Amino acid sequence: MSQQRHHILISLGSNIERELHTRAGVAALQHYFSDVELSSVYESEAVGFTGTAFYNLVASAHTDMSIAQVCQTLKSIERENGRVSAEKKFAPRTLDLDLLTYDQEVTAEPVVLPRDEITYNAFVLQPLAELVPDQVHPTTKKTYADLWQSYDKSLQNLWPIKFIWS
Repeated sequence: MSQQRHHILISLGSNIERELHTRAGVAALQHYFSDVELSSVYESEAVGFTGTAFYNLVASAHTDMSIAQVCQTLKSIERENGRVSAEKKFAPRTLDLDLLTYDQEVTAEPVVLPRDEITYNAFVLQPLAELVPDQVHPTTKKTYADLWQSYDKSLQNLWPIKFIWS
């Protein structure tokens, strides 16, 4: 019996050795998941604390893993990149990987999906609108392009950057 292939969207962020950890994070996603596609890399001001600007992007991928297995894999990748699990929510980080959506699932356990940040963080929403503009958010039932179109751009500053992958 063949496993079900699930479509997942993952946000990636780093503000410590940003180039190194962005490359390492994407390489790990490509190792564990299939059909990985990436948005542009955006630079954004730190949100919730004063610190170095972040590099952010969103990845689209497919997996046979369960939601819990995807979350465990993302935490493992973070740890391999020097992330300390006891970090405060708003703090500098080597690598931050968050599962945004898993198919069109709406869950509270083992993680809240779709992730709340989609609708209120420009550094998640703009890359989503670029990567999967016509995909529909599981609870708002609006496309990511429409959500970005109606987002108040004055709330957070971010800008696409030319990222050198090699």
